[in-house]
Amino acid sequence: MIAPLIDSFGRRHNNLRLSVTDRCNLRCTYCMPEEVEFLPKDHLLSFEELTRIATVAASLGVDKLRLTGGEPLLRQNLDRLVRMLVAIPGVRDIGLTTNGMLLEKLAGPLFDAGLRRLNVSLDSIDEGQFRILTRRQGVEHVLAGIAAAKRIGFDSIKINAVAIKGTTETQVVPLARYCLENGLELRFIEFMPLEADGVWDRSKVLTAEEILSILAEAGLEANPSPDADPNAPAEEFIYSSGGKLGIIGSVSRPFCASCNRLRLTAEGKLRNCLFSLEETDLRGPLREGADDGAIRSIFRAVVADKWAGHQINSPTYIRPLRTMHAIGG
Repeated sequence: MIAPLIDSFGRRHNNLRLSVTDRCNLRCTYCMPEEVEFLPKDHLLSFEELTRIATVAASLGVDKLRLTGGEPLLRQNLDRLVRMLVAIPGVRDIGLTTNGMLLEKLAGPLFDAGLRRLNVSLDSIDEGQFRILTRRQGVEHVLAGIAAAKRIGFDSIKINAVAIKGTTETQVVPLARYCLENGLELRFIEFMPLEADGVWDRSKVLTAEEILSILAEAGLEANPSPDADPNAPAEEFIYSSGGKLGIIGSVSRPFCASCNRLRLTAEGKLRNCLFSLEETDLRGPLREGADDGAIRSIFRAVVADKWAGHQINSPTYIRPLRTMHAIGG
């Protein structure tokens, strides 16, 4: 039996996020600049390379995979990759994070390939606000994609909403009501220092406490869930009237002590933290003929180097050079 991936703080890593592209059809202000140069196609990992890495990771105890981007639905024939990943022994859970713009067309093929869990990024259901945040139009396409996924049979659809003070407070309640009415689980994400333009302004963080207060004032009081997953990044709540809510308080309520995640960028860089200042190349060794043992050693070294936490709240915090679209959501 091969020993699992346990870091120096005793955290077991069983969750790998696989970015399949850095391209996106939106330009969310907190994620990427308006003008950006994307990776050449031959720099991206092939489906076979992604599957090889995921298979080696599974042999080390990784049983949860999530496909990310950029916008992963821009990667052609993504359903083929899903079929390849579903077949990996030991993998029990595969999810996908998308902005939903192409979901109406692609939800069916992805479901048929074996995908069952979706996270849809949606910060506003108001077209004007959506356009301000994403620099593009098309909230109706996202809403249509979510509706299509529900019709097709996806039994787990979560809505991810970045919470930015001075920008999205007015959307907290409408999003909550939309999700409750449609049987979706809303997850607010505190605004993090990975923005593309300018210097991160901490005063723009709409905190978990503030979000809960806004909801309570609107008659949507939520209390901690008694059955919360201790390894989940989101604090889990239950509305008094029923329905689930999650809040990822990366700034005000960090979950680093229970983090079980690793990230692979679209061009094959392995990262042990979203805010890591270092990353390790896997594409080079793969294309040079490295065997599984060598790939396992890279995984172990990356996990061994993982720090205790992201340091956002420390005066010594250094922002990563990459923006979110280039790391993988």
